[in-house]
Amino acid sequence: MAPTKKGILERLNAGEVVIGDGGFVFALEKRGYVKAGPWTPEAAAEHPEAVRQLHREFLRAGANVMQTFTFYASDDKLENRGNKLTFTGAQINEAACDLAREVANEGDALVAGGVSQTPSYLSCKSETEVKATFKKQLDVFIKKNVDFLIAEYFEHVEEAVWAVEVLKETGKPVAASLCIGPEGDMHGVSPGECAVRLVKAGAQIVGVNCHFDPLTCVKAVKMMKEAVEKAGLKAHYMVQPLAYHTPDCSCQGFIDLPEFPFGLEPRILTRWDMHKYAREAYNAGIRFIGGCCGFEPYHIRAVAEELAPERGFLPAASEKHGNWGAGLEMHTKPWVRARARRDYWENLKPASGRPLCASLSVPDGWGVTRGHADLLQQKEATTKDQLKQLFDRSKTH
Repeated sequence: MAPTKKGILERLNAGEVVIGDGGFVFALEKRGYVKAGPWTPEAAAEHPEAVRQLHREFLRAGANVMQTFTFYASDDKLENRGNKLTFTGAQINEAACDLAREVANEGDALVAGGVSQTPSYLSCKSETEVKATFKKQLDVFIKKNVDFLIAEYFEHVEEAVWAVEVLKETGKPVAASLCIGPEGDMHGVSPGECAVRLVKAGAQIVGVNCHFDPLTCVKAVKMMKEAVEKAGLKAHYMVQPLAYHTPDCSCQGFIDLPEFPFGLEPRILTRWDMHKYAREAYNAGIRFIGGCCGFEPYHIRAVAEELAPERGFLPAASEKHGNWGAGLEMHTKPWVRARARRDYWENLKPASGRPLCASLSVPDGWGVTRGHADLLQQKEATTKDQLKQLFDRSKTH
């Protein structure tokens, strides 16, 4: 019988670094398996080979959490705005759990089942109705015996608290991750207050994911940590940011950027930026360090390489990657061989190659959130008249 793996809390309690995986939704959209707009994960059932391979690449890069590809897999989201699926939410979630477990078993990785924000909450459904949506997803995670649970990508702490209250009933470890920055959630609740509420609701791990770049997310988690400690509570901390630079973002994060989602490539962080991120997160006392939208396996490899001294080993993917560009010593061109050193890459200021582009953007900033008529969701497809109204409004922003 194979030895039992240490659980997430055992690892964190021992001070170990836990590395998450990256942004499945964006990565698979670029590969042709996810549709931008719905951002739903039916690929787990439609194209399991694609999801399995991405899990495998993140594992090889150093991740030791395989998060199920169940983002936005609640039935209300799967049916939202005319999205037509040939699989049920349960089928998608079961397939995602099986794929994550298969690959996790190839290494020392854990499986995390994830739930995220719902159209039901944005449409002002009741606490009972929203919790029922989470419970339906949770039934699959219990059936498949995931190792721990994550409530991730919540813009409103109220809904995240509801999710944690449902997840904690299982007795499994619960992590809660908000898609907020230092300004707090969409109703102005500060990161610190958000974290305190989540810990009191039962989350043992709290943090942020998505919407902002790594250093912005680390700043928000620092605020969480300070507030939790001030309240006399205890928790572990996690961060899984974007792989995009977002210095010009407002409270809503990168969704407000004019480039979202199809023109973000000029903002992608380099692998060397990821070294800085990993060190900043570690120095802040964060021990669950991963990525979200835009993170590819090479980004996670950079995180794992930066934290190799603390972890005691390099990831398998480092077999094909020299430390700080050392592999360039073998290049045919002398000026490229001259770049085989840390100080070159650590101090490089990459050019965009776009002479007519501004360095920053002006976020759209429509300022709508839960309770606003524009955010009421529907099963029917968006009509041409509804789109025209949005097009007209966009001209005034």
